[in-house]
Amino acid sequence: MEKQHVKLSKSDKSVLHELLKKGSMKSRTYKRAIGLLELNKGQTLKSVKSIALLSANSLGKLAKRYKSEGLGCLYDNPRPGRPVKIDQSQQDQLTLLSCSEAPEGYSQWSLRLLADKMVELGHCDSISHTQVGNVLKKRK
Repeated sequence: MEKQHVKLSKSDKSVLHELLKKGSMKSRTYKRAIGLLELNKGQTLKSVKSIALLSANSLGKLAKRYKSEGLGCLYDNPRPGRPVKIDQSQQDQLTLLSCSEAPEGYSQWSLRLLADKMVELGHCDSISHTQVGNVLKKRK
């Protein structure tokens, strides 16, 4: 007796078939859709693994996610990314500082001077000269 890993509803099956007919989607989404359809047929993880080109572990997780999220399991969850180091007001302060007159002994502001002065004035805890350049490049 084969174990049924996933039990798809008729509407979910039709949505998956329509997705596969469409032809343009990410390969991860495609593999997951194929995997769900094959798991619904009652095939073993080992046989589905070779058809969908996913590991048995991934297929198990996919089946679990389908039970909790439905067809949302086809797509990756958003990732938070790196937090912003300096906000808009700090960028404005940096732009104002770069437009001001250079300190005594210098003909113009360098990126390292601007970074050091921003920290010295207390506008931010830390900022690299590379980040200063990126902010100023966007501001022109």
